[in-house]
Amino acid sequence: MDYRSAGVDINLGRAFVKGIRERVERTKVPFSGSSGTLGGIGGFAGLFELPAGYRAPVLVAGTDGVGTKLEIAQQWGQHHGVGIDLVAMCVNDVLTVGAKPLFFLDYVATGKLEPEALWQVIDGILEGCQEAGCQLLGGETAEMPGFYPPGKYDLAGFCVGIVERADILDGSRVQAGDRLWALPSSGLHSNGFSLVRRIVAERGWRWDHQPSGWARPLAEVFLTPTRIYVQAVQRLQAAGIPIHGMAHITGGGIPENLPRCLAPDQAARLQPHSWPIPQEFLWLQEQGQVETLEMFNTFNLGVGYVLVVPPEAEDLLRSLLPEAFPIGEVVAPCPGESRVLGLEAWGSLAP
Repeated sequence: MDYRSAGVDINLGRAFVKGIRERVERTKVPFSGSSGTLGGIGGFAGLFELPAGYRAPVLVAGTDGVGTKLEIAQQWGQHHGVGIDLVAMCVNDVLTVGAKPLFFLDYVATGKLEPEALWQVIDGILEGCQEAGCQLLGGETAEMPGFYPPGKYDLAGFCVGIVERADILDGSRVQAGDRLWALPSSGLHSNGFSLVRRIVAERGWRWDHQPSGWARPLAEVFLTPTRIYVQAVQRLQAAGIPIHGMAHITGGGIPENLPRCLAPDQAARLQPHSWPIPQEFLWLQEQGQVETLEMFNTFNLGVGYVLVVPPEAEDLLRSLLPEAFPIGEVVAPCPGESRVLGLEAWGSLAP
């Protein structure tokens, strides 16, 4: 007996890591005042030199996965987008405290190493890192036969960023009267897919089903990668716009995530129907007969990221990010009220 007969091909794994190393070298991100990565892929640990120019630097870390969206990717045979998703879910979280993403690490676990699929994942991770302006520093590929079925894999990502201590966004800058501006999502991003899969299964649809009026089938629409908001936020920071808070709208939707960037004694008041709900969410609500509040608690509904800014910054924000749209304001709630107000007045998602 040997390791290969037990289901683990060491030589294939070594070749896979060698290929990752070559891809990383071609996609390195330059850092001002720093050499960035020290060494290369394949060691026991990754090394990164902190950039110069910080007076009191604070490291910020985040981790996340892609969830059961992976099941659709694996059934449909498209894996590039979930690599982007993996980076996006981590860097968008790190970004909310005002940090600049520095480097990223990934963990890939599979029953049997399938290079064709996993190369798509790795290339998606590298594309996401380039868009976020961070470096893929290292990772782990685990072949686990008997634990994961053949053809299945799981992903986890880890991002580290940096922020000046004085620039950390922790809710203390947010004031009643601040405006809430949203950046649109690119679709479902990477949340709510257990409900999506149940709706599609119980309605008897296949992933190649194309609803009336849609330009693409279900799988391709739902697999649209999560948008990365790093460049948009950095554009505002470079212009000196005073950002008081930021929220990444992930699992739990607006009701769970928006209050996380506010002070404990504040609430967000949303203006009902202040943005059009994308068609894929309307379709899911109709097909699954899902209540509106449940939709808000499960999906982003077209709002991928929220910026909290003072009223005097609105005009400049609009000129720098034309795709942004206002959704409400920060208020002081009455005792016992929800931290997100206005949802009860929404009614149906459809206009």
